[in-house]
Amino acid sequence: MQVLHTIERVREQVRAWNKAGESVAFVPTMGNLHAGHLALVARARECADRVVVSIFVNPLQFGKGEDLEAYPRTPAEDQQKLVAAATDLLFMPEEQEIYPHGRDGVTFVEVPGISDLLCGASRPGHFRGVATVVCKLLNIVQPDVACFGQKDFQQLAVLRRMVNELNMPLEVVGGPTVREADGLAMSSRNRYLTAAERERAPAIYQILQTLEQWLRQGQRDFSALEQEGRAMLQRAGLQPDYLVVRRTDDLLPPMGGESSLVLLAAAYLGRARLIDNVLIEL
Repeated sequence: MQVLHTIERVREQVRAWNKAGESVAFVPTMGNLHAGHLALVARARECADRVVVSIFVNPLQFGKGEDLEAYPRTPAEDQQKLVAAATDLLFMPEEQEIYPHGRDGVTFVEVPGISDLLCGASRPGHFRGVATVVCKLLNIVQPDVACFGQKDFQQLAVLRRMVNELNMPLEVVGGPTVREADGLAMSSRNRYLTAAERERAPAIYQILQTLEQWLRQGQRDFSALEQEGRAMLQRAGLQPDYLVVRRTDDLLPPMGGESSLVLLAAAYLGRARLIDNVLIEL
């Protein structure tokens, strides 16, 4: 596995692969890799001849008072995992390489509407930061395929919209949420949970599964279902941020008659903010 730190070197290698007729799949990450990330690397391997992974803790997607400085960084362990996963190239840039004019001189990418809902409402500017860095990384790597996890369903929807709106010549592939044995969605931030909180954390997925069953049984009073879901989270010891039923394409409230819906939830548990979702094909 090559480990490169500059845009110039990454582009040079990708051009060489393209010249040899090889396709490229890309997995952007912020590091502290777990089985969910590695599943995306495996999916990328299925999609293309070469796999590029980036590790960059993007400061623009952290709001005031969020955990930028405390965000877990494990570069040595990450490299070992990526070698074992047969990654071809790891791009690990410094902040100056990605934002040469500093954080106050950034040209931002914004995806209006869909970025302002749900997590976007709770974390103003978050998806602007995500869209900006992913747009930059896609322009640097210029892959044929980019792979993102479905655990952050809203992020995936924002990035699909961005790629479509900016006419980027690549395919966006979503990878299924990878879970612990008790159902908790894997996340780097799960390490913020105490032992007692970790025992309660799987409740968010269990509650979504219960609501999914009600929807499949014909429940269509979405407001009542959402209200009961939030009450269930509170009874389980979590502080709800939101729990909603939405359309999968634009994340707006369903009008009735949709064949595809998504249940999305975010809740606080100690220092951790947990997110999860369940896709429902009716």
